Amino acid sequence: MLQKIQEATDFLINKLNNEVPDFAIVCGSGLAKLKDQVEAIEVISYKDIPNFPKTTVPGHTGKLIYGTLEGKKVLLMSGRFHYYEGYSMQEVTFHLRVFHSIGIKNLIVSNASGGVRKDMHVGDVMIITDHINFFPEHPLRGANLDNFGPRFVDMSVPYDKEYISIFKEVAKENDVNVREGVYFGLQGPTFETPSEYGMVRAMGADAVGMSTVPEVIVARHQGMRVAALSVITDLGGPEIANPVSHEEVLNAANVAMPKVIKLVRGLVKNA
Repeated sequence: MLQKIQEATDFLINKLNNEVPDFAIVCGSGLAKLKDQVEAIEVISYKDIPNFPKTTVPGHTGKLIYGTLEGKKVLLMSGRFHYYEGYSMQEVTFHLRVFHSIGIKNLIVSNASGGVRKDMHVGDVMIITDHINFFPEHPLRGANLDNFGPRFVDMSVPYDKEYISIFKEVAKENDVNVREGVYFGLQGPTFETPSEYGMVRAMGADAVGMSTVPEVIVARHQGMRVAALSVITDLGGPEIANPVSHEEVLNAANVAMPKVIKLVRGLVKNA
């Protein structure tokens, strides 16, 4: 694993001309338009990066964009890797190991998720303040990578409080209505049943999805500062039995894009 990480790192360091981006940004389903906000210096296909997994999900274009956003250098992933695609947790989080090896210290993660709180609406944006890990495999399982972080990782503050405050201030300044809440990570790829949505709600979460949690765990293992946003693309609960499709998720994420763009730009600018 260490050799694979180093090979990908060396490749990207060369592509970045030895510059270290201020932020890494991971775009979730339907949120790839964030890439259009970046003044691109280099666009790299995942397939050209040594040992990088490949995206297989619609809405994840498989491009790494290096460029400028709000005067800061950023490295943006247009598409992520999911456990349900058949990848191991080490593969799902491989990009985080590479980002750390490049020297990146700040991470912004976005995702599309199902809202389980009764006051939520499709198109809402939720600032993630905590998460519940319900994946069947842990990304830190196995021999610890001592050069990256400790064996036992403190997760008392997984999402950076200062970054949460900046998100809230940016939302207020731009008249963007945001939610705050707990994200529940499940493996997928099926959308949740009404009873599963009910379980998620009963366990104290506000939204549920199939990503993000493994990435955040590995980022925190490495000491990275993390901020995360969920776009509520569908609603669920014991009292709701509406069919959900991936196309609807992508469409709802697209509608929420202007809000996500304002929040991400504001955080990058003010952090």
